[in-house]
Amino acid sequence: MFMAVALSAMAAKPKIDVKHVEPLSWWVGMEMPLQIMVNGDAIAECEVEILPAGAGVEVTAIHKAESPNYIFVDVAIAKDAKAGDYTIRFTNGKRKLDYKYTIGERREGSRERESFTTADFVYLIMPDRFANGNTANDNTDDTTEKADRTKPGRRHGGDLEGMIAHLDYIADLGATAIWSTPLLLDNENGASYHGYSCSDYYLIDPRYGTNELFKTYVEECHKHGLKVIMDIVPNHSSTTHWWYNDQPFADWTHQWDKYTQSNWTFSTNMDFNASKADLYQMESGWFDRSMADMNLDNPYLLRYFQQWAIWWVEYSDLDGFRVDTYPYNEKNPMSEWCKAVMAEYPNFNIVGEVWTSSIPQLAYWQGDNYNKDGFNSHLKSIMDFPLHDAIRAAMTESGNGGWGTGMTRVYDIVSHDFVYHDLSNMMIMAANHDTDRIGDVCEGDARKMKIVATLLCTMRGMPQILYGDELMFRSTDRSKGHPTLRIDFPGGWEGDAVNLFNREEHTGDQKEVFDHTHALMNWRKTKEVIHNGKTLHFIDRDNTYAFFRYDDKEVVFVYVNNSDVEHTVPWSRYAEISEGLSEGRDVLTGKSVKMDNLKVAPMTSIIVEFTR
Repeated sequence: MFMAVALSAMAAKPKIDVKHVEPLSWWVGMEMPLQIMVNGDAIAECEVEILPAGAGVEVTAIHKAESPNYIFVDVAIAKDAKAGDYTIRFTNGKRKLDYKYTIGERREGSRERESFTTADFVYLIMPDRFANGNTANDNTDDTTEKADRTKPGRRHGGDLEGMIAHLDYIADLGATAIWSTPLLLDNENGASYHGYSCSDYYLIDPRYGTNELFKTYVEECHKHGLKVIMDIVPNHSSTTHWWYNDQPFADWTHQWDKYTQSNWTFSTNMDFNASKADLYQMESGWFDRSMADMNLDNPYLLRYFQQWAIWWVEYSDLDGFRVDTYPYNEKNPMSEWCKAVMAEYPNFNIVGEVWTSSIPQLAYWQGDNYNKDGFNSHLKSIMDFPLHDAIRAAMTESGNGGWGTGMTRVYDIVSHDFVYHDLSNMMIMAANHDTDRIGDVCEGDARKMKIVATLLCTMRGMPQILYGDELMFRSTDRSKGHPTLRIDFPGGWEGDAVNLFNREEHTGDQKEVFDHTHALMNWRKTKEVIHNGKTLHFIDRDNTYAFFRYDDKEVVFVYVNNSDVEHTVPWSRYAEISEGLSEGRDVLTGKSVKMDNLKVAPMTSIIVEFTR
């Protein structure tokens, strides 16, 4: 009777159904050991082997999840294994299913790839709002939200083909790297254009293009001298992700009895006085109802995200990562995540979004910083929001200054540079896709916009500019928040009344701001003294700011007059560095400049370079 039951059960076993195998492929010679996540109905009942046997690729362990629909398969790849297609064979009783899996050969020099540095100027794009190169993919059968350009919060149709079509514009501007907001599938029913609610970590959103087209985009960027920084979000996924309703483990995402948001107080990570309850809610609470909060304390999820990041670098030949909402992840697993990526690519750069005005809290998150609790994030770069805040505040204060106002704010932020572990790995900006347009902050004043460009092009760190800020873009309706600042780039859609990708169509203040920004970004490309030089600055409380960037060969003097009156540069006051530097070259005009009694008009800046 037992025999009959067993045979009956065997006969009743369903057909093997493999739905997802991730990562999608791997390579010979990787530092990271391969662990493949397999998803399929009752897949845990299957035995797994890799064929051909004895070829240097073999299964070493199979880990079952809490859901019977997942297994995690450890695969050993010998250093001398042959690159090519292998077969993963799933066996369930008499049933078998063969799945092709590619173990590729790495690009030459892949491990030693270079990344973005202080020599780069980063151009930030929102793909949906930049340019529509292919109207046929504006709506697809396999995605929910459809394009509607009449509504600021809906998709507008920008895509990878549109980005590729305008790489000449970006390179000519003087940018050397592109950071685009996420391009992976975001299949929310509405407002999915921003891409920060990922529905599939291994799939480019079909409304942008395909995985292969993304590879082509990276190749074309490299041909234009542009590095590619991918924006990634390990903190949360979409509730439309294919795994959401059947997760491998109960703790794959953070679960609550009722919806609980993060308290967004990431000071709880380093606050000795913070309660454990507050820390738990900060890192385990959800960012939004549609964004399931991932639990990186689960070791299988952590490995999944490590491999996912490495896969995209190797597959598409990436140059860097920007990590969204960095401090909201569990900090120790994220430290391990950074270590894994950097172990694979020692010269790689990862910049984390740490949105705080607190300098000590920001410094805490940069790798190798001296932290009293001994924590090391292994995160190479951080975004300088304190400087961002100071520049923006100063641009709203054009009077004659005083304590704590105007350009004194910028001086004060720079005076705290001693707190940071590595000034070269700080991304500086005056705006991004989540903040008010700097054109709005400057109230459409071209003079202020040019001051901002001067600061970004001459201060320490790695500068970043939001698409269109070189043309003083402004929100369509500032009161309505993010969707209206993320405006379409005029000329990116067929039928647009004006094409601002064409310099011949720039007029008035837009032309003035563009020409200033264009000249400085291109000048900055070859200025080692700006990339790696030291800074010396001088305090004044009249809404001016004077600083020098210098090394053994060159000196660059920057003077910002943010006040509403003319100022004479007090050259003799800078004698500790200016002695013997009586005449230099004006970077913007190319003309020789004598520094004695040099007058600077209201709301303007000058940059003068000297050879020692």
